[in-house]
Amino acid sequence: MVSEEAVVKYLERFEDLAEQKKEGWRIFSRGEKIFLCVEEGKEPLRIELRCDRKLGQTLQERYESVMESRALGRNGIEVICSGQLAEDEIFDLIRHAYEMSAPTEE
Repeated sequence: MVSEEAVVKYLERFEDLAEQKKEGWRIFSRGEKIFLCVEEGKEPLRIELRCDRKLGQTLQERYESVMESRALGRNGIEVICSGQLAEDEIFDLIRHAYEMSAPTEE
């Protein structure tokens, strides 16, 4: 199972990140867009991340540990990292969320 520390270490490879802590959550954003929320100190780890709607629906149908995000609504999914998704799949979802949060060019 993936840990909070492993997620934070994985995030070190990305640029332009901001982190804030709020009510037991570590919230990561890129520019003005939140792309990842990590609940602090939970076993199994619970994360909420920005996700393409079709991908999110597919994951929700396939895994009971994936549901619609409460924080990000229709633009995100909640994943309970209970072992249903492999660590590399979770890291791929984090990268996907980061890429979806790229600043739009004006």
